[in-house]
Amino acid sequence: MKKIFLTLAFVLLLVMTGSACTNFIVGKKASADGSVFISYSADSYGMSGYVAHFPAAVYPEGAMRDIYEWDSGKYLGQIPEARRTYNVLGNINEHQVAIAETTFGGREELVDTTGILDYGSLIYIALQRSKTAREAIDVMTSLVAEYGYCSSGESFSIADPNEAWILEMVGKAGKEKGAVWVAIRIPDDCISAHANQARIRKFDMKDKDNVICSKDVIKFARKMGYFDGKDADFDFAAAYCPADFGGLRYCDARVWSFFNMFADEDMNKYLAWAQGDATAEPMPLYLKPKAPLSLQDVERGMRDHYEGTPFDITGDLGAGAYNMPYRPSPLSFTVDGKEYFNERPISTFQTAFTFVAQLRSYLPNAIGGVMWFGTDDANMVVFTPVYCCATSVPDCYAQEYANPVEFSWKSSFWIFNWVSNMIYPKYSMVIDDMKSVQGALENEIYEQSKAVEQEALAVIKSSPRLAVSMLTEMTCNSAEYALAEWKKFGEKVIVKYNDFVIKSEKNGRIDRGNTGYGGKITRPGYPSEYWKKVVEETGDRYLIPAAK
Repeated sequence: MKKIFLTLAFVLLLVMTGSACTNFIVGKKASADGSVFISYSADSYGMSGYVAHFPAAVYPEGAMRDIYEWDSGKYLGQIPEARRTYNVLGNINEHQVAIAETTFGGREELVDTTGILDYGSLIYIALQRSKTAREAIDVMTSLVAEYGYCSSGESFSIADPNEAWILEMVGKAGKEKGAVWVAIRIPDDCISAHANQARIRKFDMKDKDNVICSKDVIKFARKMGYFDGKDADFDFAAAYCPADFGGLRYCDARVWSFFNMFADEDMNKYLAWAQGDATAEPMPLYLKPKAPLSLQDVERGMRDHYEGTPFDITGDLGAGAYNMPYRPSPLSFTVDGKEYFNERPISTFQTAFTFVAQLRSYLPNAIGGVMWFGTDDANMVVFTPVYCCATSVPDCYAQEYANPVEFSWKSSFWIFNWVSNMIYPKYSMVIDDMKSVQGALENEIYEQSKAVEQEALAVIKSSPRLAVSMLTEMTCNSAEYALAEWKKFGEKVIVKYNDFVIKSEKNGRIDRGNTGYGGKITRPGYPSEYWKKVVEETGDRYLIPAAK
């Protein structure tokens, strides 16, 4: 029988290019402070990180909107513009609605090249037109029904201060206009995640409070020959994105790792599934956490590389001398005619931008909605607050300076990439310094944001414009401050660790010593375990002969 779902090679292509993203979801009763959280890692080679800004606007009757594909910039067509749109910064709007995504691809033949709307356009149009997560789902699904959907299979995290949803959507191959889709509400006391593999399986269509779906989601699967059982047994992922090794090992393994960190469940029973066995027991869509998650917990999850799990890659030869938890692309490689693979952790070097959206129902929208944002690899960024009410974007997060083929000292994307690319080849040597500076900066900015929020809360009723101004200033100042401090850190890294030696410090600065030309220098060489590997590889080639 011909394999009609996406091949392993196509899954690899998705993961290696612009569609290899990770989302976490935390319900408001699963968080430490009553926030709803969703996170996003936009992992794409050739894509730079910036915060897009769509100011609130009123449009004349009959105005049209041009649609350009988010990934390629290709012009797709036009749709009518809404009469009124809301303020949007990146992936959050002024009503504390936030949307993230991961691409699962699904069955290749279902892509409809005639559709006008791609997944990226749907996100930003929905944010401009929605006051709640449910409204966003309605906007997105109504638009594709009318104008067609031209992307491959997509999972969306859609949240507001009260609830969070996963919406999964796939096209109809141009046979019919629109898409088939299902949306599941994540229970308030649970956590969830998705990472380039469809995650919604069986669902109860009668549960109108927690399930929304296209009327033909099962009917179309029958029509295409993907399903022939009873409606009650219908499995969305099995029908539209059958699991294979690539979809599990590269994708669902990231979900497993998030659950392994925070879920109140023994994840060993799902280990075989995460390791790539499509016949094993699949993971649930959501689980209850061991303890309520904080903002810092979610950020920590986004920085994970499978440390301490069976997927840990920091101890073998591929990690190099300094235990680098990354592997150069591509994900697969061939040796002597056999194909091998690299693990794909949550935190990865090809990230353009990452965020954790914090949505708080107990605060006014202007204060409650904040997107903690960073450019480059989540492990190497300083998350700074972008408030949903802000009327301008920090220069360092502006698209103007985030050119993927032109370096700029004004761009947060390029400064953080500059520093991380100095750290990667000397990872274990430098990472503790990085974590120390990163942690201090994030704590300082977080405490300052809490103080500014209190000030804004005190004036928002009497002077909402002043509150918005204060939060806009915090948005811009914190990002520029983080940029300036990261530049200083980068300068210190290149001086302290130049030429694979380590210069000593005194009072937080490089020690100049008695002469002013430098203090003590340590020459660490390779770690002892790596020296052993060198000797195993080279034998006596470098053995110093015994004296005669």
